[in-house]
Amino acid sequence: MALSRVERFVVLLLRLVSRACLAVLGLLPASAPPRAANPAPARAVPPPRSALLLLPARELARRLRLRQVKCVEVVEAYVERIREVNPLINAVVKDRFEEALQEARQVDQLLAEGRADDSLEKYPFLGVPFTVKEAFSLHGMPNTSGLVKRRCVVATTDAIVVGRMKQAGAIPLGVTNCSELCMWYESSNNVYGRTSNPYNLQHIAGGSSGGEGSVLAAACSVIGVGSDIGGSIRMPAFFNGVFGHKPTTGVVPNDGQFPNAQGVRRSFLCTGPMCRYAEDLEPMLRVMAGPEVHKLKLDENVSLEKIKFFCMDHDGGSMFVYPVEKEILQAQKKVVEHLESDLGVQVQRVSIHKMKYSFQIWSAMMSSQDNDGTEAQCFTELLGDHGKPVWPLWELLKWLVGMSSHTLPAIALGLTEKVMKLSPSLNAKLVSMGKSLQAEMETLLGPDGVLLYPPHPTVAPRHHYPICMPFNFAYTAIFNVLGLPVTQCPLGLSSEGLPLGIQLVAASYNDRLTLAVARYLEEAFGGWVPPGKA
Repeated sequence: MALSRVERFVVLLLRLVSRACLAVLGLLPASAPPRAANPAPARAVPPPRSALLLLPARELARRLRLRQVKCVEVVEAYVERIREVNPLINAVVKDRFEEALQEARQVDQLLAEGRADDSLEKYPFLGVPFTVKEAFSLHGMPNTSGLVKRRCVVATTDAIVVGRMKQAGAIPLGVTNCSELCMWYESSNNVYGRTSNPYNLQHIAGGSSGGEGSVLAAACSVIGVGSDIGGSIRMPAFFNGVFGHKPTTGVVPNDGQFPNAQGVRRSFLCTGPMCRYAEDLEPMLRVMAGPEVHKLKLDENVSLEKIKFFCMDHDGGSMFVYPVEKEILQAQKKVVEHLESDLGVQVQRVSIHKMKYSFQIWSAMMSSQDNDGTEAQCFTELLGDHGKPVWPLWELLKWLVGMSSHTLPAIALGLTEKVMKLSPSLNAKLVSMGKSLQAEMETLLGPDGVLLYPPHPTVAPRHHYPICMPFNFAYTAIFNVLGLPVTQCPLGLSSEGLPLGIQLVAASYNDRLTLAVARYLEEAFGGWVPPGKA
């Protein structure tokens, strides 16, 4: 399928506009390459010192129940860690430390009185601290999603998944940063500023759940709540070397976040768990899914030797995205070799032609009508927040002279949305291609298949560089419109000291397969690596 004139125009327009804007403001030399030839020495956050910060959530919950440690001690350790490194990474944008410590004292009293000894199923995370993406409602916390017009909005209720985590005994420490309206892969906005990567503060934490990725990797939290409509859980998990899971569509409720999806996008937005340790993914998913968890058959045993593994090294060469970096390909190759040597399986290499059009398919399906004819809400309307829709070209001119309240990526997305609507016939063909790809993937993976696929073409880029490579998120976004479950798994660090990783993809409702493989790969490759270690 050849690129249309509209698509070529979009590519050229955004690349020219983004580079020119950054060059004008001195943020990027006009001819700079995407990666610096002689990068400055990495500056990482200091490694965690408290042993309590190095325990999985399940283990913390177990020790709390056995009264081997007090909940107040655990919460105090995390509060101290956040106060130590948050000035460097700017991940937690509003804390609730006093309330968390009071809740920790209540947990200690409950355990001392023996009133929680037999309630593991009801309170699986009793006393375990967690953090929440600021886009979700957490009672008493801001809920702006980085939009200046919502600066004064404070949540008066809990999002459903947040409420379920609290009902499971978990204690929220605060809310974490995201990109403006959760639609960009660098977590930076004009309300809270920019979040940095704990492995190198000059690099991005990803988005839109970048605050969660950063806070988890920096050992300021052990589990967290994220959301994903184009890779917003998986990209931050990859860039920060932690685990993230995008569940099968429709299993975990999205209610209580801003912006929530409307129209066809309800089928693409997914709320899911993020954490440092693979063993915490499944219990978090059980809590977050609530009564719908039965659809995932998580109690069924998974035999890794019986899984059919497939592997794709890249999307086939789309002009919209950068080539996959050598170290990411090498990490994936090591996974293939380990699976074949250790499990005795044969990993089948596949080439799925339609994956080359991942960005085009995602973009077209995001703008398509629902089955009942409902139009997806325009991004420019969301930027206006119940007021007049934003005119992106005017906002771009205002941005150039420092008068816009919106970020450049948000304005660029508004421009892209306008241009893509110029070719409805092409969009219809792309939507049809997406549905065909979905059927092809479901058939390929079947009841026992897992696909290994790169999470992104590059490791975490430097701040501002995503605007020069705006479509690289297609490596994660395609699976949102396909509705497939995907687990992001860390695979150690690159030669630059930045996290490597891999996406594990299964057919719908086969989340248990990717979760099982993630636990296996964590044991084989080490999982999360604390930042700042010599």
